[in-house]
Amino acid sequence: MFRALLKMIVVVVVLAVAAAFFLGYRIGPVTTTGKVPDIDTTKAREAGAAIGGKVAASANEAQKALGEMSLQGKIKSKMALDELVKASAINIDSANGVVTLKGTVGSEAERVRAVQLARETAGVTAVKDQLVVR
Repeated sequence: MFRALLKMIVVVVVLAVAAAFFLGYRIGPVTTTGKVPDIDTTKAREAGAAIGGKVAASANEAQKALGEMSLQGKIKSKMALDELVKASAINIDSANGVVTLKGTVGSEAERVRAVQLARETAGVTAVKDQLVVR
């Protein structure tokens, strides 16, 4: 649901930028003589390109963040469904496919299973085990 909302926001921003660009480009100031003065289209195109570049960069960052959240959700779901692992006691962070597990577990077997579940998840390149056995 969050992904769909983010995509909709990006689409609305892109459409608003495009509309502002084209309306500003087509509807220029009108002089008292009724003629439209010459407009520097190069500046308008450069401004539109700069705004478009910023929107694209923001969309890429948002997509990356969603990918990391999705990866964390997959791992947390696996742990929640596993009978040995208590997922509520484990925090999961990820960056570029590297997953860090933090928290406390009740046994060494639970720690090993939590790390195994994380490693077996698609998209995970490495797992940093910072779990503490109590």
